[in-house]
Amino acid sequence: MPVTLDDKLVVAISSRALFNLEEENRLFDAGDPDAYMRLQLERLDVPAAPGIAYSMIRKLLRFNDDGVQRVEVVILSRNDPVSGMRIFNSGAAAELRVQRGVFTQGRPPYRYLRPLNADIFLSANASDVREALAAGFPAAHVRVDGVLASALHPDEVRIAFDGDAVLFSDEAEKVFQQQGLDAFQAHETSKAAVPLGAGPFKPFLVALHRLQQASATGMRIRTALVTARGAPAHRRAIQTLMNWNIRVDEAMFLGGLAKGEFLREFEPDFFFDDQTGHVDAAARHVPAGHVASGISNLLVPPESA
Repeated sequence: MPVTLDDKLVVAISSRALFNLEEENRLFDAGDPDAYMRLQLERLDVPAAPGIAYSMIRKLLRFNDDGVQRVEVVILSRNDPVSGMRIFNSGAAAELRVQRGVFTQGRPPYRYLRPLNADIFLSANASDVREALAAGFPAAHVRVDGVLASALHPDEVRIAFDGDAVLFSDEAEKVFQQQGLDAFQAHETSKAAVPLGAGPFKPFLVALHRLQQASATGMRIRTALVTARGAPAHRRAIQTLMNWNIRVDEAMFLGGLAKGEFLREFEPDFFFDDQTGHVDAAARHVPAGHVASGISNLLVPPESA
């Protein structure tokens, strides 16, 4: 019987999103890839420290603890194959069951998401994330300079999502950006019973929902919708989730309040948002990633995202 990943939640993740390789990466960014490779080889048996997405990955892999392989984590990296040895060694030292990896030595790796049937791609490379999103995969640019996740919830994967342009389409966000808040509120009130279209991260939320229902390991998933929407625009967001037959555990309708301190209290293992300002603020409190999707990301130059 052929090996397949079709029945699993597949997380593709870059080396720098999973482990802290910032010291080594400074050599690469300085234009000296040979020195980078030498340093990685010298540190082959030195486990890398946890990176920003480490907590979420470690907890998701615990859904396999009863012997049923429900979650597959694949390293998808611009690293060279030799440096990839250190990544596998670091995973083994941390007792992370990661057995698959694709290392492209500087070439864009996103094209391998399709044969992997990936449910999400997390990377420290913004251009790779944009390419993955354009190809139809949930993807986020990981803020590697952010804060690591809290260790207070070892048996619960906590993930927070923005709404418009992340879980939902950017239909309503376009109205806000082009016509202002009053027009946005009127638009959403008039369409309160009409479900929003799917955003890039709906498939990942669906996959998490499916994983929670299938698990018998004692691990739990706790999700939160954290949105700048307030009443009366909140109703359409809730109606949309109900239409999808998906529930979130918490919903924060902040009416424009800064999200960072609310996220600090929720203590997610990861937060996804389409606006760089929200991601920058969140990263001071929790692990965060930028979803370069929707109209907000058409209004800024790619390099600033």
